[in-house]
Amino acid sequence: MEKHKLLKEILTIILAALVLAIVVSFPNMKNLPYPFYSFLIIISLAGLLKKTYAYYLEADTKIKFWSMYQYGFKRKSHFKRPVPMVWVPLILAPIHLWWFGILETEIVARTERVSKRHGLYRFSEMTDWHIALINSLGIITTLFLAIIGYLINQELFSNLAIYYTFWSILPIGGLDGTKIFFGSRYLWTILAIFLLIIFGWLILIV
Repeated sequence: MEKHKLLKEILTIILAALVLAIVVSFPNMKNLPYPFYSFLIIISLAGLLKKTYAYYLEADTKIKFWSMYQYGFKRKSHFKRPVPMVWVPLILAPIHLWWFGILETEIVARTERVSKRHGLYRFSEMTDWHIALINSLGIITTLFLAIIGYLINQELFSNLAIYYTFWSILPIGGLDGTKIFFGSRYLWTILAIFLLIIFGWLILIV
């Protein structure tokens, strides 16, 4: 079962990287390989570090496509099942509007954490603060990759990392930015400021 979940996450990452690469490359698909491998690195490393830190906090992470369940303000205004929004970037690609917000991270406490009822682990469920910390590591990772990209003269890679970070930090739906924002607005603000500083710095040195 664990192997099945891992395989599903890997396929999700590959498909997400492919979709975003198509969006960036449209309409010239000859340029697709570079952004595809770039997004594969960006998403994989961010996901790996989040998963590693979550393991330290005795939790599991699951990367999945951002989905929409509620479409109205009324309680009954919802789909029968969450609808993955992976198609949104493809629809917007022809008008050159890059929509990178297609992935979200689900975080759940592992059985080891649930079984502990004392000391630092007296709360078995993951708190909003823990969830914010885990997701913020993904933001920090992509920002770091953006800097590394410029230092090794890979400007396109760096730009893609910045754009991906920008969409990830937005407090929309189930994106990582939403979970950071509601877990700690101070943390979200600090990350947003760092993003703006790095973005401005990279613009100045180009």
